[in-house]
Amino acid sequence: MKEKSTNISIKNWHEKDRPREKFLNIGKDVLSDAELLAILLGSGNRNESAVQLSQKILRSVSNNLNELGKLSVTELMQFNGIGEAKAVAVAASLELGRRRRKEKVMDRKKITSSAIAYEYFYPIIGELPHEEFWIVYLNNSNKVIQSIQLSKGGITGTLVDIRLALRHALEMRATSLILAHNHPSGNLNPSKSDKQLTLKLKNACESLDIKVLDHIIVAEKSYFSFADEDLL
Repeated sequence: MKEKSTNISIKNWHEKDRPREKFLNIGKDVLSDAELLAILLGSGNRNESAVQLSQKILRSVSNNLNELGKLSVTELMQFNGIGEAKAVAVAASLELGRRRRKEKVMDRKKITSSAIAYEYFYPIIGELPHEEFWIVYLNNSNKVIQSIQLSKGGITGTLVDIRLALRHALEMRATSLILAHNHPSGNLNPSKSDKQLTLKLKNACESLDIKVLDHIIVAEKSYFSFADEDLL
């Protein structure tokens, strides 16, 4: 005998408990992550309301929104009740959130510490599954002129053209710069090649009277600063 569903549709909930109505009448700040996700989904499945389904999805990533943002459309569609349209809507919403965070950080335009440098670079490379090497070029007030991706590599490394880095610096009339690359593995320890590259760039820049202020290794939960560790 087929088990009868005991799920109660959100439509039958008290109005003040429905996510969409709570959003409109009370405000977005009072909604849980699951309720906000449920609004995106719109509906659940035969046995789960949209909120229950959202709770299940969040539990699968330990209630970590950063991890949720890494789920692909295909992975989202593994949940009963999530078709392609819903999966794309969720993925698109999370990508908008990531871009919003990136724009907010870049509006600061001035980098005066390793913590600010990490905050600047994290939305750019902090969640990537591969390594990328970036340079942010600064003027004499430590204000950002421009940030440029110098190279893109695999899971374990990337190659950097020092001449290209210097050419950009001269073109922008930068007086200093900050290097940054990510470690998808989460390991913050600089490799031998990381140290060698940093030294080569520092020596090359000194010949042009340009300072390398720091080299930040970006991971998902923390960072390593060459300047803070007296490696520059």
